[in-house]
Amino acid sequence: MAEKKKNMLLQGGILAAAGLVTKVIGFAYRIPMTNFLGEEGNGLYSVASGIYAIALTISSYSLPLAVSKMVSTRVAKGEYKNVRRVVADAMVYAIIVGVLAMNFLFFGSGFIEKIYHRPGLARPLQILAPTTFIVALLGVFRGYFQGYGDMVPTSISQIIEQIFNAVVSVVAVRQCVRIYKGSADVASYGAAGGTLGTLAGAASALIFIVYLFYKTRSRYQRRRRRGEPRERAESNRAIYQGLFFTIIPVILSQTIYQISYTIDDLLFGNLMALQGYADKVVSSLQGVYNTQYNQLVNLPVAIATAMAASTLPSIVVSHMQHDVRAVHKKITSVIKVNMVIAFPSAVGLAVLSDPIMRMLFPTLETYRPQAVTLMAVGSSAVVFYALSTLTTSILQGNNYMRLPVIHSAISLGIHIILIGILLGFTDLNVYALVICNVIFPIIVSVLNCQSITEKVGYQWEFTNTFFKPFIASLIMGAVAFGVYRGLHFVTHGIVFPAVTAIVAAVIVYAVTILQIRCFSAEELRTVPGGRKLERFLR
Repeated sequence: MAEKKKNMLLQGGILAAAGLVTKVIGFAYRIPMTNFLGEEGNGLYSVASGIYAIALTISSYSLPLAVSKMVSTRVAKGEYKNVRRVVADAMVYAIIVGVLAMNFLFFGSGFIEKIYHRPGLARPLQILAPTTFIVALLGVFRGYFQGYGDMVPTSISQIIEQIFNAVVSVVAVRQCVRIYKGSADVASYGAAGGTLGTLAGAASALIFIVYLFYKTRSRYQRRRRRGEPRERAESNRAIYQGLFFTIIPVILSQTIYQISYTIDDLLFGNLMALQGYADKVVSSLQGVYNTQYNQLVNLPVAIATAMAASTLPSIVVSHMQHDVRAVHKKITSVIKVNMVIAFPSAVGLAVLSDPIMRMLFPTLETYRPQAVTLMAVGSSAVVFYALSTLTTSILQGNNYMRLPVIHSAISLGIHIILIGILLGFTDLNVYALVICNVIFPIIVSVLNCQSITEKVGYQWEFTNTFFKPFIASLIMGAVAFGVYRGLHFVTHGIVFPAVTAIVAAVIVYAVTILQIRCFSAEELRTVPGGRKLERFLR
């Protein structure tokens, strides 16, 4: 049991590490790209990316998770022929919805530009259109490997995708801005250049994972031959029904998450226009929110997303074996690991928001005070998005597919009403977005946690899972703030005090979290490298 638990955390760690690497690469290229585009161009790029995310969610974003669940279920039964049928039918589904999403974005870009009140939005949307089709196919292959418990192909393909995305995006943005410098549509052309990198990255990842699929096919073929004598072939109709009842709830749940962002963009643009704000100001404020705030918040959340993807197949297997104890242990491990990461991330972003913004976005000075305040106020979203993502995956792994959808829909309804009130009847403008961005995952987390207690019978370990990481993070935050302020007062610099404060924060947090015994000796032994930590503590 310990070995299986360790393997789950190891595979989750691989995918989480890849997610972190891709996010770091994303920051590395978004910094020069953001400075090339300017605040207006960033606003167009972020709105186009939000709309693309909706189309992507419907066509492919949920496919790795859904295919992974269906594949892992059949692998647990030894039904390797049916695994092949699931992949084939999922590919047909991906092709159909990918083509539909591609046509919607390409031919509907002009209409979308009008309803979003964003001149120049059509260009980046048209370049993003074929990406939805490519990523739909990519999602099936990633889900196939994840269903076998192998997170390495997904991890490598994500890194390859982000590298190509980074290089092409920066080069394309710089060239587009240079070529169309004298045009009134320079922001639109620049945003289109940025989306070209997204297309190039997806295409490179698909080529790699298809090559890997055919190269490793013989290994899984041997498994299928061992499973064939006792396997009952599923009909295509049964598989499509399974796909429908598995994929649709996952898609609905993820779509509600993604649609909240694009609804924010839609409401913000139109309600701010009604209040008399110029289009350029609205686009610039959206650029600050989506680029400077959301990108930083989503960095640590990527770890939770990766852990959720890797945990789902393992929980499915334990649930099918009616091993309630194993399910509960896996829930405890994955949530605790993520909270140990999420809490210090949120506190660190809050106390060091000013130097972080100055280091990452030195040329964007007009709206820097807003960006700093947004980060200081809204960094707590890191914790709640991580928790809501994980608890959604836990419920789905225990075959409660509809509950996360219902919870997300309830939260979205409250979110829309609240943001309409704040934007329509107050002067909060962009601060209304960050307030609602925190409230949305809080509601989902509370409802999901309540359902896990009632449906799965899980008893939460509040002290070790939440309270101790929170206290350790506060201690870390006080040290980081004091170190930065002290060095800044002496040197009047930004980079050296900030980097020194971050290093001090990491050391203090690591020592504190171990000294207050957040992890038991048994839990440490299941974490890769945990035995060495246990010996160190002794």
